[in-house]
Amino acid sequence: MSLPTPMEKKSVRKEKRQAFFGLDLKSMALCILCLLAWALPATGASLEERVLKAWTRRGDYTEGNGTQTLTIKVTYYSAEYIEALVRTEAEKNLWTQDEEERYRYSLLKTLNLSECIAFHVDFNTTGTPVFLMPFDRHLKLYAGKRVLEPVDYDKRFNFKLQGQRDGMIWFPRYDAKTGKSLLEGVKDLRLLISGSISQATTRAGDVRFVWDITGDDPSVLNTGKAASRLEVDRLIKRVEKLTAERTTLRTQLDVVEKELDEIDRRVDELQRQ
Repeated sequence: MSLPTPMEKKSVRKEKRQAFFGLDLKSMALCILCLLAWALPATGASLEERVLKAWTRRGDYTEGNGTQTLTIKVTYYSAEYIEALVRTEAEKNLWTQDEEERYRYSLLKTLNLSECIAFHVDFNTTGTPVFLMPFDRHLKLYAGKRVLEPVDYDKRFNFKLQGQRDGMIWFPRYDAKTGKSLLEGVKDLRLLISGSISQATTRAGDVRFVWDITGDDPSVLNTGKAASRLEVDRLIKRVEKLTAERTTLRTQLDVVEKELDEIDRRVDELQRQ
């Protein structure tokens, strides 16, 4: 058996290097693809999570001797927050486009953003209970120079609070007299919760949460099937309101015409005398 020549040895070494580096490059490429496939969804999810957190405010309060603690979290339903919430729920539940639109419609209908400014409030207390009743008396929303009071809220807040409880608060979006938007030209919203709601907040005074809304654009929510369904709902309510007004006006007109007929008959009687 003859020994391999130097040229043959060199050729074998070259083939081994090519095989090794070719396999190594393929492995590296596969690893990079796997990392990208893992990292891209994670980045997207973390971005939406940051958006959700950006519109939530939190305050932690403790009574002097520690007999009561209270954590308050408040979320303002901005357009950006709503879009991030819908995308997060859709990705988590693997919804179809139709299922996502149905959720968006249900959410927007509940929030009633066409008429109200919506907040979600979460209380969590330990130790002695907290009494919030009447809850709406403890709330004020500052929109520019205007001070707004709640038009509705979750009535469960009126019961003794011990542990965790969350719910919604709604403030008016439009001026009742002029119909103009109360957020027009407003740069920030300041929600004030009276410090008298608990022993933990009494010493600190009123609780304030502030949101910069200069970049909030609710008009982006006026697209898609959900927005169309909401528009239909609003139009139906408008038709019902106008129909009721027409019925009232017709009743009033009938009364006026009846009185005119009676006057005409009386005038005729008097002229025949």
